[in-house]
Amino acid sequence: MTISNHIAITPELIAAHGLKPDEYQRILDLIGREPSFTELGIFSAMWNEHCSYKSSKKWLRTLPTKGPRVIQGPGENAGVVDIDDGDCVVFKMESHNHPSYIEPYQGAATGVGGILRDVFTMGARPVAAMNALRFGAPDHPKTKHLVSGVVAGVGGYGNSFGVPTVGGEVEFDPRYNGNILVNAFAAGLAKTDAIFYSKAEGVGLPVVYLGAKTGRDGVGGATMASAEFDESIEEKRPTVQVGDPFTEKCLLEACLELMATGAVIAIQDMGAAGLTCSAVEMGAKGDLGIELDLDKVPVREERMTAYEMMLSESQERMLMVLRPEKEEEAKAIFVKWGLDFAIVGKTTDDLRFRVIHQGEEVANLPIKELGDEAPEYDRPWQPWNARPALPADQVAAPTDYNDALLKLVGSPNQSSRRWVYEQYDTLIQGNSLQLPGGDAGVVRVEGHASKALAFSSDVTPRYVEADPVEGGKQAVAECWRNITATGAEPLAATDNLNFGNPEKPEIMGQFVGAIQGIGEACRALDFPIVSGNVSLYNETNGVAILPTPTIAGVGLLPDWSKMARIGTANDGDVLIMIGTDGSHLGSSIYLRDILGSTEGPAPVVDLAAERRHGDFVRSIIRNGQVTACHDISSGGLLLALAEMAMASLKGAKLSLEECRGLPHALLFGEDQARYVIAVSADLANFVRASAESAGVPFRTLGKVGGENLVVDGLVDIAVTKLVNAHESWFPTFMA
Repeated sequence: MTISNHIAITPELIAAHGLKPDEYQRILDLIGREPSFTELGIFSAMWNEHCSYKSSKKWLRTLPTKGPRVIQGPGENAGVVDIDDGDCVVFKMESHNHPSYIEPYQGAATGVGGILRDVFTMGARPVAAMNALRFGAPDHPKTKHLVSGVVAGVGGYGNSFGVPTVGGEVEFDPRYNGNILVNAFAAGLAKTDAIFYSKAEGVGLPVVYLGAKTGRDGVGGATMASAEFDESIEEKRPTVQVGDPFTEKCLLEACLELMATGAVIAIQDMGAAGLTCSAVEMGAKGDLGIELDLDKVPVREERMTAYEMMLSESQERMLMVLRPEKEEEAKAIFVKWGLDFAIVGKTTDDLRFRVIHQGEEVANLPIKELGDEAPEYDRPWQPWNARPALPADQVAAPTDYNDALLKLVGSPNQSSRRWVYEQYDTLIQGNSLQLPGGDAGVVRVEGHASKALAFSSDVTPRYVEADPVEGGKQAVAECWRNITATGAEPLAATDNLNFGNPEKPEIMGQFVGAIQGIGEACRALDFPIVSGNVSLYNETNGVAILPTPTIAGVGLLPDWSKMARIGTANDGDVLIMIGTDGSHLGSSIYLRDILGSTEGPAPVVDLAAERRHGDFVRSIIRNGQVTACHDISSGGLLLALAEMAMASLKGAKLSLEECRGLPHALLFGEDQARYVIAVSADLANFVRASAESAGVPFRTLGKVGGENLVVDGLVDIAVTKLVNAHESWFPTFMA
């Protein structure tokens, strides 16, 4: 049998497809002949870093992915976790970094669209979105344009689709100047007995194409996302997909309606590498072959080649294996919603992936090997150098604490994100209980009087660079802490691991260390990783981003009426710090933003303390003993107190007299496993006694009241002055 091939396969063409010479040799050995141009494109799509995880698989296998509540771990479109009463939450996080740098609006919009599709492909209705955004230095000439486009793209898609954006992160650092990060998270609700998977079952069954038509946008997008950037970046614009949220909303409703009929055997969204990846994954998982007839694929452009159709990443498309007897019923549903419905192939029993175009066979490949035989690398990695200790007495104290605090609350990275989240619909669906700006977003579970879910996304890249293991642990611990600070029980997490070029041993060392830290923390905190994404080659002209392993987590609140917030303290409440006195200034915000230094080690994360302190805080919140709660992270105790004061518009009078240590370390130290809680005066002794009997260190700080934040003659500043500094940076920057 001859495979049609009208294009000569040259070493240049192979390199342009992101395949190394030894990888091409592997293809020759596998199929016993030269591939056709379309087959080369298929291998390039399936074997790039973005789809095959070839540099990271070895290490990802070490992460904990199981737990009593985990219904589906990594390997499907999204993770699935039990939340009692026959309900489950379906969630995942994915990167759209490279496309968003090239074309910020569509890059970010299609990132949101793709992650929403991952969730509803499983049969879940999306109920919450978050996004973790990292941009270059504020004074870099491209930064403002990128912020404006990305935020508009996230809002434009999410708002139109109708899902609330309940949280996320926005940070600036010069290391993202040439390579921004856009990590999109979505969560949906489903019934545990109605989850849909991507494994095809049964021979001779129709393979159905659903949704929007196929165009030339996004051809080669996954391959582009697996390469470093250089000066030729503008040429990559055609590899960015174009989104249509209204079509996607119709696709959601049509899919959920179809799923309810029992017609669906398997379903897979067309994301990275489009038709290729979705068809191969469905067949390979079910030990079946797939035959596709591209003449039946709905297209929106004329004279598309087989190569373009197989590699297009046009949005709002699905592939499904259907029960033949339900074909007419299924078609009627999609026609009603104004969407394409076309039978484009069938399942076979020969484990081959066949593609027919205009009567010619343009691809005939072994389907299992396409996925399973992708190269897997154990890349050399270099251990990082431990940074020397940086005792607090070697770090200068501020000459004026008021000025230092004002500078921090009004800095690019610590200022209010209101300018960003006010462009997102945070209230649509009517279930949002906590909006962006607190520790975690909280969404009511519809159909239940009291049940809610909490969501947070966290990572501190400067810690990961200083010490990948501690930085990896801290990303998990902070996410777990933010969920705990609302009173929710953290259930499970998804990760989005953003790093530079893994072929450099020092970058691979960061990756290996971070995975080790994430794994340790997830095991200690019973917080398994159920889904995720790896984004490598985030470099431009050889400059790598800061290592940024984002962790997004989900927690369960059985009774949201007892939930804690950061800004609900009352006058006369006692403020108590849970945890030890601050001492750690290495790699801190104070050091970076006030003293202009990035030296020193990352703070050590004591996971046993993290667990003990968090479990205690959650128990007293659920007992109704806490009026406000906030975790202590970047900026230390003083920034946490200032954020609580700004959120409640109430001052506080505090004293450090009992504390051991230097004042600037006590106020700005970023030691972990710490919270500030507000409790009513009549409960303060009871809460302190409870902490003592639970073996949890605590410190009484002072009382809520007045119009100023006052600390022992060091700090005395009007809360309104803090609010003005905090709220003005972003609008001024974007004006």
